[in-house]
Amino acid sequence: MLVIEVVRDISILVVGLGILYLLYPMISRSQMKNIPKRGKKKDGKFAILIPARDESRVIRGLLDSLKEQTEPVLFSDVYVIVETEKDPTVKICKEYHANVIYRRNLKQQRKGYALNDAIVELLKKQKKYDAYFIFDADNILDRNYFKEMKKTYLAGYDIGIGYRNCKNGNRNIFAACSSLTFSMINTIGNEGKKKHGETMIVSGTGFYIVGEWIQKWKGYPFHSLTEDYELSLYATLYGMTTDYNKKAIFYDEQPTQYHTTVQQRIRWIRGYFDARKKYIPLIRRDLRKNKENGNAKRSACVGVKPYIMIIIGMILWAFADVIAGISRANIAVMFLQVGMLLLAAYIAMMIVTIVMLRREKEQLHLSVKMKRHMIWFYPLYLVTYIPCALKAMLKKNVTWVKIDHTETNL
Repeated sequence: MLVIEVVRDISILVVGLGILYLLYPMISRSQMKNIPKRGKKKDGKFAILIPARDESRVIRGLLDSLKEQTEPVLFSDVYVIVETEKDPTVKICKEYHANVIYRRNLKQQRKGYALNDAIVELLKKQKKYDAYFIFDADNILDRNYFKEMKKTYLAGYDIGIGYRNCKNGNRNIFAACSSLTFSMINTIGNEGKKKHGETMIVSGTGFYIVGEWIQKWKGYPFHSLTEDYELSLYATLYGMTTDYNKKAIFYDEQPTQYHTTVQQRIRWIRGYFDARKKYIPLIRRDLRKNKENGNAKRSACVGVKPYIMIIIGMILWAFADVIAGISRANIAVMFLQVGMLLLAAYIAMMIVTIVMLRREKEQLHLSVKMKRHMIWFYPLYLVTYIPCALKAMLKKNVTWVKIDHTETNL
């Protein structure tokens, strides 16, 4: 039938365009590299900011890891951000002689607002720092984190990004799958961007921003549901230099319940599109007149379009198989063709999982049993991003929902 052939041709075209989109940033290389403009810095003074509302169950792990750093950390420069004096987190912070900052506008319930409150208060008190490190309360730092990150700072980078690892990957399959997703951002994303001189992606916490930019902003201007990605787009637009330091390792807690991973991913996806809505038009406009950092700008404009197009192309092909089966009254063949397509996609994702587990075997501390389970389950976990994306786009009001943290050790 003509309709079937047209649908299949369209599916091939869409998949082909998706692949071209993936290759486009690699083909069109920019002359400008992600190299610090101001040269090497001198030894600096660092602030450590920790948004920590109701995090008394886990914050000791982070504070202990700060205490055990091979590069000494002054607790007089540690600022824990809470909402009320009744929070048990306050008492723990005082035991470590860390500073506590109380938020003022509690109607604004996002991490970016908490960071803004803290920075505004520090600047009002004339407390200026050469760099501001940002962590979540559930983080635990490798003892050499600051030693390694200091190298990035001294090299002159505006933003230094650490390696995000997982402290509870062996707890269950959901935590393990979530940890591998961040490893993909590290390994496939930031390692590749670093190699090609592109602006890198900030993922969660475990990073610093130099004081010059903080003082220029007079606060923290990134308040979306994904303030980390918003910062990444801003850095791309304005040419902030970034470095990914794989040896600066920090660990965080991943959700162990499926419904929590769904909540989290809906927020990420909505925040991703909200941040793009704000910055991508500006990046496109700037790219027309300013070719500096051009490859990073093109990559930012492309975003996840290639993957969406490939998925749409596969759905169209499966739809054509369904039409063909119904029109020929051959339901068995239809199910076979659709089944073969789904099986091929599943096997492809299994191969990606195996490759990632092999590449990250030294970093991800997952048991052999858990890795075997992940090879089968991780492709299904990736597929669940599709309903999460649909919910994120269709739901009118996606809000920031607090996730309870309980893991205190690696």
